Amino acid sequence: MKKLVGLVVVCTSMLCASGSAWALKANAAAGKEKSALCHGCHGEKGISVAPNFPNLAGQYSGYIKKQIRDFQAGKRNDDTMSPMAATVTEAQDLEDIAAYFMSQSPMKGSGSKGAKADKGKQLFMEGNLEKGVYGCKNCHGENGKGKAAENHLFPVLAGQNKDYLVKQLMDLKEGRRTNDPAGMMGDIAKGLSAEEIDNLAEYLSGL
Repeated sequence: MKKLVGLVVVCTSMLCASGSAWALKANAAAGKEKSALCHGCHGEKGISVAPNFPNLAGQYSGYIKKQIRDFQAGKRNDDTMSPMAATVTEAQDLEDIAAYFMSQSPMKGSGSKGAKADKGKQLFMEGNLEKGVYGCKNCHGENGKGKAAENHLFPVLAGQNKDYLVKQLMDLKEGRRTNDPAGMMGDIAKGLSAEEIDNLAEYLSGL
């Protein structure tokens, strides 16, 4: 019995080592050239050319990779991004492109102020328990910078374009976007009014 247990441990270790050996290593420098196809919408340094396109500068590579794979698998759909994502056929290219955008200076807002931003901040920090809305900071961090340890789940929101944030929250609220983990964001968005979504986006885009 002890020999069998030992054999299992050894085999498991060998498999883990083998998997590590085959793991892809991201090359941000190579990703700069490979990301040229993204520049028309997201900008050369990850700052988008229009408010309806998301900024990618400083976004977690794991999150970027997940979204591209979801577009490729049809789990997320967009008239522009779906066909563009389909062109990234090599896993190494995706690793490099995601690493390049993550390496750029993080997206940054211009500091939105006023009643909308104040209401958005309160909702971000505290949520609304009466409506079952969990405080956004619990997943996305107090400064909206996401969580590095779970970077494919909780993205950077601070400094993201307001128009893009509003659209994504409305899509989640109305069921047009469903690729969030366990439907968590969809459930939260359903508890938000259009005004609350606008307030949240106003606050986050200014960070």
